[in-house]
Amino acid sequence: MKIENNRMVSLIYELRENDSKGRIIEALDEIRPLTFIYGTGRLLPVFESNISLLKAGDIFRFTLNSETAYGDKREEMIINVPVAVFENDGKINEDICRVGNEVPMTDSDGNPLTGIINEITETYVRMDFNHPMAGLDLFFSGKIVEVREATEHELAARMNLCSGCGSKVHSDCSGGCS
Repeated sequence: MKIENNRMVSLIYELRENDSKGRIIEALDEIRPLTFIYGTGRLLPVFESNISLLKAGDIFRFTLNSETAYGDKREEMIINVPVAVFENDGKINEDICRVGNEVPMTDSDGNPLTGIINEITETYVRMDFNHPMAGLDLFFSGKIVEVREATEHELAARMNLCSGCGSKVHSDCSGGCS
């Protein structure tokens, strides 16, 4: 069965920086493959286009340049956050506020984002809100493990709908629709 929209795909891969000899960023094996419904926007569109029409057992190798992957690093995404944001009772929370730590935060509109702490001074914490892979060319090599029709329940869960009635739900709807 070939990969097409709304089919469940399981694949394994090795992700390297730049090319086939670059630093390994991530590796998934058959014990913990990446499983997703193709065409639902979960993956980078350019990644999906590189595996489209493959089938179980097919091998893939391709490079995504930084512009088509996560974009270039943007200086405006590196900002100084007042140190007071990380203080409790006038003291910096060192469990959270340390160089290299990824910190979940929200922007002024309430959208979630993650920043990496680059520097800590007396007045500010310098944080990078670029995607961790921004500015990197990415090389993928891997294999399609399985391609099958997604079940009605899997499709409904992906759309956050109850498979029984189509109503929006906020958790598992296995108990029925109300």
